[in-house]
Amino acid sequence: MILYNVTVKVELPIAGTWLQWMREDHIPAVMATGMFLSSRMSHLLLQDESDGITYSIQYECSDLATLQKYQAQYAPQLQKEHADKFAPYFVAFRTVLEVLN
Repeated sequence: MILYNVTVKVELPIAGTWLQWMREDHIPAVMATGMFLSSRMSHLLLQDESDGITYSIQYECSDLATLQKYQAQYAPQLQKEHADKFAPYFVAFRTVLEVLN
């Protein structure tokens, strides 16, 4: 199992609008690609939030090949939509994790 983790720090003035857009538009669009089995969003706790709120969005997929297909076919456009709407009020980084049970 592969987890695709996107960590985003959003500046306070847009945090509410960003969170609503993620829940109503972006995450559903990512899931509609059919590449992921599930998703979840978390709020990082015990962080200094004076300059923004940090979230982690995790998407679960069955294997690395599926994630690579998503990254090649869908991610560029979805990331562009996010950047066009919210730049320069966020920073994001992505990590890929293999689930070990």
